[in-house]
Amino acid sequence: MTKIFFDSTSSGSTSSSSTQSSSPAPLPPRSSNSLSGCYGGSDNPIDSNALIALYIQYFSEQPESVVRLLGAGSDREYWRLSSGSRSAIGVIADNREEARAFISLSHIFRENDVNVPQVYAFSPDFSTYLVQDLGSVDLFALLKKEVPVGLLEQCMDSLAAMQTVPEEEWGGKVAFSPFSSRLVNWDLNYFKYEYLKPSGISFSENLLEDDFCRLSEDLVSIPHARLGFMMRDCQSRNVMIAGDVPFWIDFQGGRRGPALYDAVSFIYQARACFPTELRKRLLNRYVASFSKRRDISVEDFMSDLPLLRLFRCLQVLGAYGFRGLVQRRAHFIESIPPALANLSSLLEEGCLDSFPELRRVASALVADSRFVVPSHNGLQVSVFSFSYKKGYPDDFSGNGGGFMFDCRALHNPGRYEQYKSLTGLDLPVIEFLEERGEVSPFLDACSALVIPAIERYIKRGFTSLQIGFGCTGGQHRSVYCASRMARMIKEKFPEVSVVEIHREQGKEVRR
Repeated sequence: MTKIFFDSTSSGSTSSSSTQSSSPAPLPPRSSNSLSGCYGGSDNPIDSNALIALYIQYFSEQPESVVRLLGAGSDREYWRLSSGSRSAIGVIADNREEARAFISLSHIFRENDVNVPQVYAFSPDFSTYLVQDLGSVDLFALLKKEVPVGLLEQCMDSLAAMQTVPEEEWGGKVAFSPFSSRLVNWDLNYFKYEYLKPSGISFSENLLEDDFCRLSEDLVSIPHARLGFMMRDCQSRNVMIAGDVPFWIDFQGGRRGPALYDAVSFIYQARACFPTELRKRLLNRYVASFSKRRDISVEDFMSDLPLLRLFRCLQVLGAYGFRGLVQRRAHFIESIPPALANLSSLLEEGCLDSFPELRRVASALVADSRFVVPSHNGLQVSVFSFSYKKGYPDDFSGNGGGFMFDCRALHNPGRYEQYKSLTGLDLPVIEFLEERGEVSPFLDACSALVIPAIERYIKRGFTSLQIGFGCTGGQHRSVYCASRMARMIKEKFPEVSVVEIHREQGKEVRR
């Protein structure tokens, strides 16, 4: 039998200990929130059956519904288990040290009146655990409909309360070492290797490393009085709203560090796009709340702001590069343009002036045309030419690509000496392809697929469609076909923004 641990102060056998998934289970008295053990469970591989065993042990009944929930940035698995009025969220941990930290920290924060979910039960190896179901409304989703200023201000107060819990209570429970130059260098290299280098922008390794060293020295020199529990991934997606109360749900990566970093992460979250005045209001609310709990001057605390904004922006771009450009997760690809907008603001405000090589590459990154947000509000169609030898074109819309047409069955002008130095945009190549009579029926067949799709995309309010034409070298046939398709689309749909991109030729035309 496998030992399972649960919170003995909130009996799972009574209907009052849980509720429907639309609202949180009632919280037991803070002062008696101790953890003890019982026996039961399953020796099966880690899957939903292990969570069902936890549920049965805690609630004394079989769940009627077990539904896997969509994940986001982590590799943890989330499941909602429910039966009648009893509901809980089951978690299968990808990192057991982080799971152990979450379970311990949840207990500590709740004892200090910080709104975090209650842990109901957990396996002794921390591979699975069961937590309070806070419903299905996260703050980020709410922000798409309205800007709940009151809730945001509650978040700032709650964040300050979490960060100022005495370190002697949580210091031995975290999974990670304190904020240090090693941590800073990891994040800076994350940015360099996962975002900067894949961008193709040239830079001096030595000069950039000099800037990184200066940035790291400045960050680790922040005085101890301005440190606290640093959640590290403080953002609206990690706040659940239950009964008009915000709950923090993702703090297992926390450690001692600059407290203001979390407020910066929340207030300057790329996808949240808070207006400047609201950012100032929330920042003032947070600093005032933190200062009340710590004997620290507002001026000293705020002096860290430019440095931490820069560091967070670079760390976020590294994450977006890995999760978006490498792992192809749509949410992270879509987050790149607003993250670059944050970097652009930092440039304009002079926050990078002390780091000349970093400032130079940042200027190049914000000018990257692949992530320029279209000025129009309708559909943008990107038409590529490419070489199959170099792979399909990247999709930076987050939609996963679109139509790809193979031009290699068409007769290749590149086989003839007089056309080798030309492209599909040059008149001799155009005449060669059109005179043979193959290309027009090919493009007619392509258009028969593309035109109805565009019509449907416009009706449904979609904003992005990608079309690619590939050939052997990406020089003649694909270039001609992409150019002709782009012109045809613009003529038939003048309201659509059309971008014609010849990848191997390094040419881009906006129509």
